Amino acid sequence: MKLHWKILISLILSFIIGLWSNISVDQQSAIPAWFTGLKESCLFVGTLFLNGLKMVVIPLVVTSIICGVAKIGSESGFGRLGLKTIGFYALTGFFAVCTGLLCVNLMNPGIVDDQIREKMLSSSTESQSAKIEGAIDHADKGLQGLIEIFHRMIPSNIFKAASEGQLLGLIFFGLLFGFFVARLSPKARETQVAFWESLNAVILSITKLIISFAPIGVFGLVTPTLMQVGFETLGVMGKFAVTVLLGLAIHALIVLPLLLWILGKINFKNHYQAMAPALLTAFSTASSSATLPLTMDCIRKRAGVSNKITSFTLPLGATINMDGTALFECVVVVFLAQLFGVEMGFVTQFTVVLMALLTSIGVAGIPSASLVAIIVILQAVGFPPESIAMGVGIVYVVDRILDMTRTAINVFGDSCAAVIIGKSEGESGYYESLSQDK
Repeated sequence: MKLHWKILISLILSFIIGLWSNISVDQQSAIPAWFTGLKESCLFVGTLFLNGLKMVVIPLVVTSIICGVAKIGSESGFGRLGLKTIGFYALTGFFAVCTGLLCVNLMNPGIVDDQIREKMLSSSTESQSAKIEGAIDHADKGLQGLIEIFHRMIPSNIFKAASEGQLLGLIFFGLLFGFFVARLSPKARETQVAFWESLNAVILSITKLIISFAPIGVFGLVTPTLMQVGFETLGVMGKFAVTVLLGLAIHALIVLPLLLWILGKINFKNHYQAMAPALLTAFSTASSSATLPLTMDCIRKRAGVSNKITSFTLPLGATINMDGTALFECVVVVFLAQLFGVEMGFVTQFTVVLMALLTSIGVAGIPSASLVAIIVILQAVGFPPESIAMGVGIVYVVDRILDMTRTAINVFGDSCAAVIIGKSEGESGYYESLSQDK
């Protein structure tokens, strides 16, 4: 059975058991022992899964970024192509995050009645409530907060930054390290690239192993949340899902088609038609890495892009270009801040934009790996560990369908880069195979 079906079954069981438990306890005057035992058991399993995700955060992000950047300039004549590729990926990622930020501030999916919020927080301890209040105090520090962002970007001790989970500094170090690896002598560069790619492959395998336990972890994270809040969660998460889908639709149907036309004079209908097999595969697998061979095949054969452009832009894009993921991360963080009553001023939201853009670079192209980056961003903006666990459980209620959708957007963004950069390099004759099929 495929993983997504296992997760779906796990979610269905979570809904049945969690909501049934919630209804049963509401009809009783005192909380029964079985309710507490079931809740604690689920929290134990869910925490193990969450700890597993946190365990691979640092090595996964650092190795992914070093490998991606080291490939730029590793072959002669690719310097200009690398700048164009990274520039386009940075542009679309920035547009995606801003679109998500706009949608979540307009829709306000996390603004709920105080009664619902209190019910969600009632499972937390008094110390957790104090930590949430402390997070509010640290939410926005004005100019000083902005200065601290840049201080964290260049850590004085890279190992201390890793142990404290300061991902911003590690991302900067990874970009710098990969940049200079690409400029070593050919023999030394091959050694470095081989080492980091093999290390990245190992970390990716560990991540896949952890994700394979997602059905059990999902059950452990979602069930306690539904046991505590009941049907109120469904209404809140429905509005959250609509907000994410609205942002993804704007990016896929307005922003990217405009860039195709403005930068490449390309008809977006032809491009959608050419990429249809890859987009459907990305949607069904929720994995941009698994879809990469088909994406490259569609770009070469159906869109008509050269092998030189395809083999450079698409593998790099599968590593560092995650438009849908960056948008999703931004919406999740602001949504949970609204839900838990954590104030987020301009500087804090700027931090979210920056972190969503940068962490999406290091997210592996496997299902639900964006949860790793979301945990990091929540930590960066001051969320206490208990609220992070609860927040991940809430988001996982609708994560699967959103994961499938944002993966398709990630793949589509990569494909747009390939055809636009190919046009800028003087290529022509795109989509001729489509007209011949007609």
